[in-house]
Amino acid sequence: MYSVLNLIAELPRGPVGQILCHEKDVLVVEKNRLLMSPPSGCFFSWGFPDNSCAFGNYATEKVFTHFAVSESLCDWGETLCAACPNMTTVITAGSSTVVCVWEVVVGKDKLSHMKLRQPLYGHTDTVTCLAVSEGHSLIVSGSRDLTCILWDLEELSYVTQLAGHAGSISALAINDLTGEIVSCVGPLLYLWTMKGQLLACTGTSSGPQADILCVSFTQRHEWDSRNVIVTGCTDGIIRVSSLYLGIVKWMCSLDGSAGSASGRGKGWRRCLVLCRELSRGQSVSQRRSNDSPAITALAMSRYRFSNSQQLK
Repeated sequence: MYSVLNLIAELPRGPVGQILCHEKDVLVVEKNRLLMSPPSGCFFSWGFPDNSCAFGNYATEKVFTHFAVSESLCDWGETLCAACPNMTTVITAGSSTVVCVWEVVVGKDKLSHMKLRQPLYGHTDTVTCLAVSEGHSLIVSGSRDLTCILWDLEELSYVTQLAGHAGSISALAINDLTGEIVSCVGPLLYLWTMKGQLLACTGTSSGPQADILCVSFTQRHEWDSRNVIVTGCTDGIIRVSSLYLGIVKWMCSLDGSAGSASGRGKGWRRCLVLCRELSRGQSVSQRRSNDSPAITALAMSRYRFSNSQQLK
């Protein structure tokens, strides 16, 4: 059974930016840091005042290379997001509106090489989030221009655009099994195919609205009806929306407006339905009345953890 994990590792010094679940441990890094593929033990870091970047050792938390040279990250404005599909590729984007794909060579506590492989042009405003899937050779970038763009990871070329969002994109995820994409705007979820077809749009809350900060798929099997979309929100609540409750004849939104992209047309369509809200130690209604910490990162685990590792 999948588990939705919070923080069960050593606390970072700032807001959590990424969580990775392994069989025996959970790795956690703070905002503006990204763990590179194991077994490197390295992290990529950005957000410095000079718009440069750095590489460091996760175990020691020591930066071993601060990178600010010609044709480097600092030439592309403020970096707001990054992705690392493998040990030799880092993808960055931000205020320049350009998605930059970098070729890197990182050894033991040493960066040997970092070179811009290709800039990807298409957005007209700041890029706010990235998602990548090696299995589907897909990069997805979300922007303040109210669109997402799909890029081919291997060819580094434009595929298609996901238009019609109600605002700036706040979070993205790709289902590695199906290739489906979820994009988030405020409290709204949009579900798309790899070809850019909108499958469903819905709100994620049955009560007061809260903006989504992070999102993830469960990915048991492509056909498994228990697959869900999990979102972390500004009100400190984790919301679970069902992906495969079936096909419905009439589309409508939970909040009365989110379904406008699909309409209330007669026909058989897939739907998203909020099925659960999760909080830690208090009821959802109590959590809403307090200043609860926002959920900034999510991870799905395939593993069962010992009692000492369970959520508290």
